[in-house]
Formats: sequence, C-alpha cells, structure tokens
Amino acid sequence: MKSWIVIPARLASTRLPRKMLLSETGKPLIQHTYEAASQARRPAGICVACDDEEIARVVRSFGGDARLTSPHAQSGTDRVAEIARSMPDVEIFVNVQGDEPEISGEAVDLAVELLERHPQASVSTVAAPLRNREALHDPACVKVVCDKDGYALYFSRSVIPYPREWSEEYLTASPPCFLQHMGLYAYRRSFLLSVSNLEVPYLERLEKLEQLRFLYHGAKIVVGLVDSPTCGIDTPEDYRRFVERYRARYTR
Repeated sequence: MKSWIVIPARLASTRLPRKMLLSETGKPLIQHTYEAASQARRPAGICVACDDEEIARVVRSFGGDARLTSPHAQSGTDRVAEIARSMPDVEIFVNVQGDEPEISGEAVDLAVELLERHPQASVSTVAAPLRNREALHDPACVKVVCDKDGYALYFSRSVIPYPREWSEEYLTASPPCFLQHMGLYAYRRSFLLSVSNLEVPYLERLEKLEQLRFLYHGAKIVVGLVDSPTCGIDTPEDYRRFVERYRARYTR
C-alpha cells in the first residue's frame, strides 16, 4: 500500500510563536522534524503542508518538499487532507506533527504497518509506556487505553485507567498499566477525506482531542507500542530542553 508522510506546519502558534522557524541548533525546528521523519522506510515520500510562504521558503532552502495549503484550514488534519486530495494514488497518509523533531522513523513505519495489518482500522497511532507519576497527572500528557486487540477504547488528559488505590508498582508493571499517546497518526485516504464532515462531539470539545471525534463516530484506531515517548515542542522550556539534548548528542 503506497503511503506518504505529510508534516503540517503553521507559522502562527499560540504558546511558542513561530516555533517552526526556531533555529538555536543551527537548523530550524521544521528541518529537524523533516529529517527525522525521512528516516522511515515504508512511505514513498514526504512533504510539508505549509500555511505560509515564509515556512515554504525555509523548507525549500534545505531541500524539502513544501506545499502551500489554505491559511484557513482549521487543523493539521485538514492540511493533510488537502494534500491527500491532490494525491489520489496514495492509500495511507501519515500525519507527523511539525513540532516533533525527535520522532523516530521506526514509529512512522509502525503506524503504516498497523494499517496494512488491520484492514478494519481507519486510523493508526502509537503510544509508549508511561512510567512517570508527574506526567501521569499532567493534562498535557495524553493517555490512551486499549482493548485486548490493541484498538483504542478512549483517550484522555485525565488519568486512565484510574487506580482506586494507588501503588507505585503500577508505574513499573509489565505490561504497562498506563500508556502515553504520541501525536503521530496514519489515516486511510477515504477516512481522512471524511473527517471534516464529521460532527464535533462534546467529548472532543471537552478534552480538546480530535481523535475522540473518530471514536465517537465509530472509527477504529489501532495503537502500536514503542519503547519510549518523544517530546513535542509546545513551550519555550520544551524547546530549551530539546536544544540541550541536541547539543549533548552532537557536540561531544
């Protein structure tokens, strides 16, 4: 099944303005994400869905494929769908968020493989064991619970499942008691093109999690497990920590 990576990139960001162009490492953030996602082997190609010519110029400057999408798109998923409409020969589209500079190619390949192996699933995503109690209670850390076959039952910013009586052993259990969802999705083309027509349910409005719209309307989301989560860049502190990790890795 032919697959393609699309990285939605928006110039205006609320918590960290113009974060896609931050370049304290010597490379803009969007280039780090592009290069990381390019390590995947299954997809046939990769592009950035830009909302502004300034980002497009930056992407082209490092040799990336930049495609302008409507500045009025409501979400990254809408930008991916806009690209999908122009690529009728691609069956699976992988949405890699532009602020995930440490995403692994293996995680991208897993998302594609999951849809190839689960024909009844409309969407795939990945999660990692959650071993940190502070993160467990952090609303910015999205949790997921799955059924016995690996399909998502629910995603939440709250603690799920919620232990009636706490034990520290829950954080080290194998298989893990808690799973941290990572913002990586693969969509079947037909489902992706239908997302904008789905009613936004109260669950999505309450939790501000788009994937709850999919579950609400009966779509199956298959979840693959990776060893450890990657950190998206949402705040200045997130970016500072990324820069420190990058310099420690490449300036030894």
